[in-house]
Amino acid sequence: MTRRTDAVYGALATLLLCAPLARAQPTDSLTTAIARAIQEEGLVGATWALVFPSATILGAAGLNDADRDVRMSPSDRVQVGSIAKTFIAIGVLHLVTDGRVALDAPVARYLPTVTIENPWEATSPLLVRHLLDHTGGLDDARLWQVFTLRGHPDRPLRDGLVRAGGSVRVRHPPGDRFSYSNSGFVLLGMLIEAVTNVRYEAWLEHTLLSPLGMTRSTFRFVTQSGMDGDTSLAMGHFDRRTTGATVPIPLRPAGQFTTTAEDMSRFARFLMSDGRVGDLVLVDSGLLRAMARPTTTEAARAGLAAGYGLGLLRRDRHGVVGRCHLGNTGTFRAALCVFPEQARAFVISHNSDPEGADFDRIDAMLVRALGVSAVAEAPTRASGVDPSQWDGLYLVRPNRFEQFAYLDEVLGVTRVRWDGRAVQLRPLQGPARTLTPVGGAFFRAADRREATHALLRSADDQRIITDGVRTFERVVPLAVYVRLLSAATGLAALLYLLIVGGIRSVRSLRRGTWRLEPLRWPVICLALLLSAPALYLSQSVLAIGDPTPANLVLAVLTGALPLTLLVAGVHRVRAGTGGRTARMDIFALGGALQWCAVLASWGLLPLALWR
Repeated sequence: MTRRTDAVYGALATLLLCAPLARAQPTDSLTTAIARAIQEEGLVGATWALVFPSATILGAAGLNDADRDVRMSPSDRVQVGSIAKTFIAIGVLHLVTDGRVALDAPVARYLPTVTIENPWEATSPLLVRHLLDHTGGLDDARLWQVFTLRGHPDRPLRDGLVRAGGSVRVRHPPGDRFSYSNSGFVLLGMLIEAVTNVRYEAWLEHTLLSPLGMTRSTFRFVTQSGMDGDTSLAMGHFDRRTTGATVPIPLRPAGQFTTTAEDMSRFARFLMSDGRVGDLVLVDSGLLRAMARPTTTEAARAGLAAGYGLGLLRRDRHGVVGRCHLGNTGTFRAALCVFPEQARAFVISHNSDPEGADFDRIDAMLVRALGVSAVAEAPTRASGVDPSQWDGLYLVRPNRFEQFAYLDEVLGVTRVRWDGRAVQLRPLQGPARTLTPVGGAFFRAADRREATHALLRSADDQRIITDGVRTFERVVPLAVYVRLLSAATGLAALLYLLIVGGIRSVRSLRRGTWRLEPLRWPVICLALLLSAPALYLSQSVLAIGDPTPANLVLAVLTGALPLTLLVAGVHRVRAGTGGRTARMDIFALGGALQWCAVLASWGLLPLALWR
């Protein structure tokens, strides 16, 4: 780092932290445009801040509470979900600055009572840096850790990390690959508590929020309902018609933070500063500038700039590149993006998070309002590798959610093909992407400015394609086809049993020959399974990870299904196996049973969502 560069950062830091806050609404045109987008995208409301070198402009549009028809105000409190991780990261970096934590020290040094199962411990121990970078090879989260009405804001963090007597399992060599993990940031919350001997919420509020003047922000649990409900907190919405008060979650360090647009603008300024607040050094300036710069991954070692580092993501969107973090809670969705070189930033929180809404549309409006300079597009250049050698089928390794790994194995397949000019990525689900070569092993997606992907070989000589936050690894096609065939056969068999067996069961019931129908028990079980979703109408979506009556019924029925198939098979054999109908029955029962066995081997049968 040159003296000239340090001087530039120092000047920017002084300008940023001393800039006044404008509490007025932004220009009418921006507010009108965002209000129109909120309406067209099926959203409810939003509040935001635009951070300029010499001022901050606050704004709001839409509704604070759709049920009561209350308008959103720039001063309303909101929630920002996973952006809480950036605060946790800053807290850890403060401890690193103070010499109380080492980035490249094993996590076990600070959390000796946490059992960490790491098959690669001898060569790749789990480090503090890996947790901050989401490269620890950990599972993200299970349903009981996120979607629950049984959370308690004062329960020990360990209770939200693993079940009693459980351990933290490392699924991939730490450091090599990014895989987003809420669980990893719970470990960081525990680390803060272990080092400071204070609850992480209280310590961060005293150490970070107070010096920054974030007086309306808190890491403590805040909800809109009940005797202690905060009426200044905007109501969350599942959609325009369904509101939802905030509930405590077991993984609270990863996503529990209540704030305002103005307070978030103060934090954004700090992220673009030299790490000082007056004479107080909160974070070493070098550590702040290292945020959003991955270091240990295969992609980073190859020179790809895209990725996540120390609590922020390098994000290439709308013609500009920023250091960002997104967050969602199911009823809120938020974005924070800073552009340190231009001393500009934006923050926004929506109090709804419906599927299918184009949040990027509104982010683009904020980027244009900031006037952030566009980044030059990386020109097309001859590839330094032979892309055709990467043709084949790929799966994300490691996958994000261990609980539903089987679904990723079946539905997450991506076909890769070099057509002579570009690499074509065609996932089984989702839109296709075209990657043009920009020199070396790097490629750029059509809607991006910088190199977005790299074609590499892993340490064990597997061909991989990485964009810094996902790593696609080439897999043996036969294994993919076998899994797809197994799932297709199982689904077809269940449909046969439901439809053909259902028709025959109804006929036999009318004729009084019900007991002679071999398929009657699988038909009953499948019919009950199809009606089970109606039970979920009586419970909150936030309880999907709890042992609710609906979940218990689902578990019993999915557990009983293979038993009914076996009983039907025995009955079918005893009734005779000659004839086309008998052979079709046996084939269907066998096809369904093999799929049940596969699902059971992946932990999906019986389907106990609270595990």
